[in-house]
Formats: sequence, structure tokens, C-alpha cells
Amino acid sequence: MSEYLNYSYLDEDTKKEIRRAIIKAVAIPGYIVPFASREMPVSRGWGTGGLQITLTIITENDKLKVIDQGSDDSVNAVILRNFISSSSNCGKTTDTTEATIIQTRHRIPETKTNENQIIVFQVPYPDALVTVEPDSYKQKLLHAFNDYSKLWTLLYEDISTMGDSRFSHRYPVKVNNRYIMDPSPIPRYDIPKLNNNSSLLLFGAGREKRIYAIPPYTTVEPIKFDDIPFKIERYDNIRCEKCGAADVFLDVIKINGEEHYFCNDTDFCKRNLNAVKS
Repeated sequence: MSEYLNYSYLDEDTKKEIRRAIIKAVAIPGYIVPFASREMPVSRGWGTGGLQITLTIITENDKLKVIDQGSDDSVNAVILRNFISSSSNCGKTTDTTEATIIQTRHRIPETKTNENQIIVFQVPYPDALVTVEPDSYKQKLLHAFNDYSKLWTLLYEDISTMGDSRFSHRYPVKVNNRYIMDPSPIPRYDIPKLNNNSSLLLFGAGREKRIYAIPPYTTVEPIKFDDIPFKIERYDNIRCEKCGAADVFLDVIKINGEEHYFCNDTDFCKRNLNAVKS
């Protein structure tokens, strides 16, 4: 590595500031912490917030996995994985069980993670209130006063008119019985995985200059009314056509007009297929 480049691309002052923001976010679960987001060598919208968090916490001893909507092989995943690895000399892997840091766009791995792993989320919109309150100053006031009445009203209107919430992804959750948080655009299927997760979950929004976190073993619950259950995506009696897995999040692909179903998590599908063959 060139002596003129900082370890992991970012300069030390930047990483020091991001670490402070992360510590504050971990200390106050679900609380949105501002930070001075830097320009990165990828376009905004490519996960610059998550990228800055990963570059700040990574070491040469880490093994990095990057997924984009469950895939290890998309352009976003491959480019970010190679960039982070080349600038930090860390190891890289596509195996969820081997990774110490998992940077993700829009999914939580099917394989359960552990206390020695950190999941870093790429976040486009960090505040769950943006749907009902566009003014950022008023959003802060509503969080401060624990006033989420506008969000509850929206949920009530959706259920009374459509029978369900409009949030097919980014479903708002309450963290540690205090802050209502945007979990990033993960599907509803992944929302239960946030509750009491054994890994540290870090969320970074580069364009919006915000960081927030869910510490390990923290209570996370989707907002819902007592008499109306929270629903996730279901694929009753449908299995992955490649590995045969059931009860997983599936991609629906149309081939010659027919729908075909495959595991969204490519690593899970690959390892499950190898287990079946052996």
C-alpha cells in the first residue's frame, strides 16, 4: 500500500469522529447521531454511510463479507468488497459463518450471526418519521418528546383503508422501548431477526450524514396494534428450486412467463446445496 494513503482510505481524524458517533449510537439504542460524512470514491446511493463505518472499524485481522439484497455477486457487493479489502489488507469471504464484519444492503443473512460479528447496514433514509414529517428539525422534536402519533395515525389509516400497512420494507420498529427507528430497506421477513440479535448492528446513511445502532441483545419490536398481528412475507409450500430450502426469503424470477423461486441469500443457498449433495 502506498505510504501516501491512509489505512482503510479514511484519515485518522475522520475515523476518530465516526468512532465517537458509533459509541454514542450504541450507548443510546435507536438514537440518530449526526456525523460529518465524507466524500467517498463511490457515488452516493452506493452505501457511502455503511462504507465509512466499515472502513472505520475494520482491521487487518477481520474477514469481510458484503451482500447486496442477499447476493455476494452483484456489482455493488463485488466493488465494495474489493475496495475495502485492497485499502485495509483485510481478508474477504462470501461465507456468513467466516465473516467478522458483514456490510449489507437491504438484507440480514439467513444464517444466524453471533457475538463476534458486526453487521453494517447501508441506509438511504435514516429517520422513520420522514414519511409523516419532512422537516428534519420537527423530526428531532418528535423524537425528543417521544411523540410518534403521526406514525401511529398513518398505520391506522393504512389498516382501515387497505387492510395492512404500506410499509412492505423499511417497516418502523421500536428499539429498547424508546425510539422508533428505520431499520433500512430490509423486507418485513427480516424484522424479527433484529430482536435480541447477538451481533452489533450499525446503520450508516452517508447522504443524510447519520449513524445509529442496535447493541447486541436489545429489544426491537415492529410497531403494531395489539389486536392486529404483524405480518411477514410467506411462501407457503414453496421451496427454493435450487437447494430445496423452505421458510427462507425467496426471489421470484419469471422465465418464459413462469414464476420460479430461488433463495435470496446466495451463500445460504450454496451451503445448503452442498449439504444436500454430501
